[in-house]
Amino acid sequence: MNKHKLVENMKVSTSAVKLREAIDKAVEDGFITREEYDRIITLASEDGEIDAQEQVLLKEFHQMINDKDIKFRKV
Repeated sequence: MNKHKLVENMKVSTSAVKLREAIDKAVEDGFITREEYDRIITLASEDGEIDAQEQVLLKEFHQMINDKDIKFRKV
């Protein structure tokens, strides 16, 4: 189990829910592909705005990558 928790017990926007689902799905095995990473970044900015909840999710997502809790899968 990862030591990071992505935004819990917080009223979240619909776009943040979609983003969280995409992140959770992409990192469930501890690895992420470049395609999954790009899809997550695109999803975050899809509506033209990255709201506060999405910012928190992206920060946690990038922290998991920096901490090597999740790693990029070699293709």
